[in-house]
Amino acid sequence: MTDLEQKIVAMDLWHLALPVVSRRDHGIGAVEGSCEIVVVRLRAEGGAEGWGEASCWSVFTGSPEASMAALDRYLRPVVLGRSVADRGRIMQTAAHAIAHCTEAKAALDTALLDLTGQIAGLPVWALLGGRVRDRIPLSCSIANPDFAQDLDLMARLRDDGIGIIKLKTGFSDHAFDIMRLERVSTEFAGFSVRVDYNQGLTVDEAPARVRDVAGFAPDFIEQPVRADQHAMMARLRAMTDVPLLADESVFGPEDMMRAVQGGICDGVSIKIMKSGGLTRAQDVARMAGINGLTAYGGDMFEAGLAHLAGTHMIAATPEITLGCEFYQASYYLSEDILEEPFAVENGQVVVPDGPGLGNRPDPDKLGHFEISTRVAA
Repeated sequence: MTDLEQKIVAMDLWHLALPVVSRRDHGIGAVEGSCEIVVVRLRAEGGAEGWGEASCWSVFTGSPEASMAALDRYLRPVVLGRSVADRGRIMQTAAHAIAHCTEAKAALDTALLDLTGQIAGLPVWALLGGRVRDRIPLSCSIANPDFAQDLDLMARLRDDGIGIIKLKTGFSDHAFDIMRLERVSTEFAGFSVRVDYNQGLTVDEAPARVRDVAGFAPDFIEQPVRADQHAMMARLRAMTDVPLLADESVFGPEDMMRAVQGGICDGVSIKIMKSGGLTRAQDVARMAGINGLTAYGGDMFEAGLAHLAGTHMIAATPEITLGCEFYQASYYLSEDILEEPFAVENGQVVVPDGPGLGNRPDPDKLGHFEISTRVAA
């Protein structure tokens, strides 16, 4: 028996509530007080462990309660007793064991890859095709309804060497969005600016508001209207030279094909949480690339564990050229869960070199922030 043929003998789960430093408003909802995640640990019979995170938002992908139940009840039987080498078959079975629950499947896929990498002595990016980049430019989102606090945050970001920000729009009135764009353009002219509505506009107001925002020449404008309003997305794309990106309209490869056929976007946000795993996220990026679309690495309300998974995925995916948004561990959570800080240097995320994900959660932090657990004796 090779090392990778050993069986997976345990799955442990933690449902955590992680305090955040401020309120954040997005077009479709707000987060305040804490964000909730589910952490999964797989253990092989030789003692090696693999970790993954399900980062959920109820108005976008789903709830932590749903991810916890999906992993505990429906995906546990798919995993236990299977060989570590069977990741592909496990994920194929998981895809049909329960509908949706993409965050839970992403956590499982991450844990399987981490476990494989730990046993094989290889980073996850090596298992996904090989590294094409060592650093990933970091973008930080600006979404505090108290703009004075965001001005302080932007000053900190500038001092830290961050060169990209994304202004969350559409959660307040249009005048507030224009005021912030004007302040950023005059007081923080060094930033590369992106705009994200998170579906915050109605079809009636979208054309005029998007036209106004396009006048500031942001890098792109993301998901102005609801995910299923493809005709309006295509219309908005045609009326401005600023690239239009899809987020909520594209979860997995199936949605990417429809987006290409409908001509709804110039690029796409790639998130392992909505794609349902790292390989499926790569599939979305490759479909975008072969159809002449751009891509960047988006995220949910994540801790550093999910950031690591996304970092390895982007490191092995040449089609993702617009950087990443893995900022929460450093700039939004009151405290991250990793043993070692998520690595950001001079405005860029550092791709790890160690086996598996290259880092792991601190057990004491899991215990401190837990709401509930399913840990084997």
